[in-house]
Amino acid sequence: MKSVESFCKKAIEMGIEGAKIIDPGSIVTAEWVRMKCQYGCPGFGMSLCCPPRAPTPDMTRKVIDSYQKAILLHQRLVKGEKRGEKGKAFSKAIVRLEIEMFFDGYYKAWSMGSGPCDLCKECNLSGSCNHGLEARPSMEGWALMSSRPQETTGFPLMSFVPVMTQEIFSGWF
Repeated sequence: MKSVESFCKKAIEMGIEGAKIIDPGSIVTAEWVRMKCQYGCPGFGMSLCCPPRAPTPDMTRKVIDSYQKAILLHQRLVKGEKRGEKGKAFSKAIVRLEIEMFFDGYYKAWSMGSGPCDLCKECNLSGSCNHGLEARPSMEGWALMSSRPQETTGFPLMSFVPVMTQEIFSGWF
């Protein structure tokens, strides 16, 4: 198996601006974060990746606690820049990185995004996901507090995506 550090380097080679290994225990979950999705996001209830279909904060904590390491990924968005294309490219890179980690032996590799999924114009809420290989849940919908990684890594606020494996949980966006 390649080292976790080598996947941080791979992330940079893929165009992701920053990648740091962090302790999953430093990731904070909070009920209020999920409430901000419910009362503040126009995508609430509109995606299989977001609340109310996302796990509770307690379940999220249990998932995160099952990992030994996390890779925090960073992509800066410049004011006035279209988030759509850069965000989609970032999301694709995260999923590719997660898959590479899986095939390298990190079988619990898993990633998250930020904000509502935008792979479909309208989500198929009555069935299974039309983009199950590419769709990832939002960290906010899973009650992850995005400001905490900023405090511990120096990355700007709201620029992360987690990726996790048996040792790694990777991402923020």
